[in-house]
Amino acid sequence: MAKTPKDELDELFDELDTLLKNPDVGVELTAAGVNVSLALTLADGLRAYVHGDKSKALLELGTATDEIAARMALADRAGSS
Repeated sequence: MAKTPKDELDELFDELDTLLKNPDVGVELTAAGVNVSLALTLADGLRAYVHGDKSKALLELGTATDEIAARMALADRAGSS
């Protein structure tokens, strides 16, 4: 049976999850200031969105963006002290 576009997207998201969980990738992302757990949450949110699950997408994406904003604000306050 032929793959559907959503099947192809799922394969891409599965590959992204695998890469984000790879320790070598984690080290490089962490060095760039990227939190891997938040990246995984964002990927889950995008996967939910492309599958039409907007409630889950909003939850996942909102959680991640709120956390990113909070961390940036904390870093800004620490930098201005």
